Amino acid sequence: MSPKGVIMHNVTTKATVLCGGLGKRLRPLTYYFQKTMIPVGRRQKPLLEYIVRLLKKHDFKDIVLLVGYKAEQVKNYFENGERFGVRITYVHDDPAYKGTAGALYNAYKKGYLDADEILVYYGVILSNINLSEMLRYHLETESIATLALSKGYRVRVGVAHMDSDGSITKFEEKPEIKLPVSIGILILNKEALSYLEVLIKAHEKPDIMSHLIPRLIREGKRVMGYITSAFWYDLGSTERYEKLEEMRDLVEKELEKILI
Repeated sequence: MSPKGVIMHNVTTKATVLCGGLGKRLRPLTYYFQKTMIPVGRRQKPLLEYIVRLLKKHDFKDIVLLVGYKAEQVKNYFENGERFGVRITYVHDDPAYKGTAGALYNAYKKGYLDADEILVYYGVILSNINLSEMLRYHLETESIATLALSKGYRVRVGVAHMDSDGSITKFEEKPEIKLPVSIGILILNKEALSYLEVLIKAHEKPDIMSHLIPRLIREGKRVMGYITSAFWYDLGSTERYEKLEEMRDLVEKELEKILI
């Protein structure tokens, strides 16, 4: 079942991208760029353009961009989305609602997330994940939330195994994590959004992954994991951005799949 098939069955979808943060870990680049507007690949297109094109490729054509810091850079480049074949709406972050869950709640409260299923995409993630398959899986499992997960992730530091006396019994340099990790892409059923107000009241800086997802699990809701082998890359720091340039050939090959 494709997203087009889903719509025929009266299920409406929207995509929202978190692109309002200061991008402190990407400084000094983000003194000049909004973090989602940092150029990537040989074509030097903004990261956010690849996200928008990926969404369009999988028929998520109604996109809500949650903007804040340097919002004009984003708005001036994408405008209403027409030249990308999508419809883009902008929601400016409200200082009263902090954190990623706060930004999502702000858009929800203002009526911009009026769909049955909401795809949430973290704006520093570069990927060619099959969003059509992820949506199909989400609907078939009837979950309130589905997280895109990847296996084979390696931590960026060495890990020590220690005895109680402090002696190191084993040391692993950048080991592979055996559990699947979140890649910053998820789909939420509209019911999940109703929990945001509770989180706003309970936390100063409510977070989608740290607070919303655990809350749904505690409430006994069905939260599913969609395992993907697709390319993904977190561009959330200067170190990661520099590493991306070193991987240019591999990255370009994967990015081409989005543009086709």
